[in-house]
Amino acid sequence: MKQFRKMTYPYVLWISIMVVAPMLLILLYAFTKEGNSVTDFLFTFNNFKRFFVDSVFVEVLLRSLRVALVTTILCILLGYPAAYYIAKCSEGLKMRWVLVITFPTWINMLVRTYAWMGILQDDGIINKFLGLFGIQATLLHTEFAVVLGMIYNFLPFMILQIYTALTKMDGSLLEAAADLGANRTKAFMRITLPLSLPGVISGITLVFLPAVSSFFVPKLLGGGQYVMVGNLIESQFLTSGDWNFGSAISLIMVIIIMISMYITRKVDKTEVMEKRA
Repeated sequence: MKQFRKMTYPYVLWISIMVVAPMLLILLYAFTKEGNSVTDFLFTFNNFKRFFVDSVFVEVLLRSLRVALVTTILCILLGYPAAYYIAKCSEGLKMRWVLVITFPTWINMLVRTYAWMGILQDDGIINKFLGLFGIQATLLHTEFAVVLGMIYNFLPFMILQIYTALTKMDGSLLEAAADLGANRTKAFMRITLPLSLPGVISGITLVFLPAVSSFFVPKLLGGGQYVMVGNLIESQFLTSGDWNFGSAISLIMVIIIMISMYITRKVDKTEVMEKRA
C-alpha cells in the first residue's frame, strides 16, 4: 500500500502544478482589483458585476449557450442514427465504420477547421456547386459556419459514446420483446432507447462542454465577427491585458460547466435507478 502511494506522488505533483496552481491563480485574479494587490484579494466582486451588468457580455454568454445547445441537439440527431446503424453491422464492418469516424480526429482540430474555411468561402466548393443552380450564398463568418464547424469537430464523440452504449446492450432483450409481440418501433422505444441513454448523456457532456467554451472555431469560421465566451476570455488575456476580468469570466464558465456536469450526472443516476426499479 505504501509503495502504491509513492507511485502516485508524480501524478499528484503534476496535477498540482498543471491544474491546481492555475485554478488558484484564476481565483486570485478574479477577486482582485486591477492593481493585483494582495491586500485586495477577496474584497471585490466588481469583475463579476461588470460582466453581468454590461448587456454586451451577457449577450455573448447567452449566444455561447445557444450555439452549444444547438450543436449538442444536432449532434444527437445526427449521431444516434449513425451509432445505431454501426451497432447493427457485422463485427468486421463495425470496426471499419469506427475507423472512418475516428480517423478525422487523428488530424489536429485547428487544421480541420482551417479546411472548412476553404470549403465555405465565397469561391469554395459549396458555393461553386450552388452556382450551378444560380445560387450564391454567404456561408463563411456566419453562425451557420460556426455551428457546422463545431458539429464536424464534436460529432465523433457523440457517435462513439452512443455506439458503446448500444453494443453493451443485451440482444436477448429485443428477442424477448419480439416473442411478447412488440414490433420494432415499440421495442426500440421501450428497450433500445432507454438502455442507450447513458451513452447519449455522456455524449452530451463531451459535446456541450467544449462547445460552450470553444474559441478558435468561432474565431476562424466566424471571422472575429461572431464572438463567444471563449473569444472574450482570449481577448481579455491577450489583447486587453485585463487578467482580472478574464479570470472572472473564466470562473463564471467553470461554474456553468460544473452545473452542466452535475445536471447530466443527476439525470444519468436517475436513469440507472429507474432501470434497477
